[in-house]
Amino acid sequence: MKGLLSNRWGQIGVALVVLGWGPLLLVILLAAIGLWPDPNPNPIGPGLLFFVTFIPALICLGIGAFRARSRSE
Repeated sequence: MKGLLSNRWGQIGVALVVLGWGPLLLVILLAAIGLWPDPNPNPIGPGLLFFVTFIPALICLGIGAFRARSRSE
């Protein structure tokens, strides 16, 4: 993990995960434990943000992991 975060691609991938997936996962978590006003939410905005950032985040994390692994060998 340390090698992945020292790589620019890995940092971008982690930022995309936190900023792109975080809001949707937060809404899901808060609804599951009962702290969200709607027990069955339909979060369109966070869902679209997740949709747009899913593949780019995976690509950036994959490139970052590959570069960190090849650099350590």
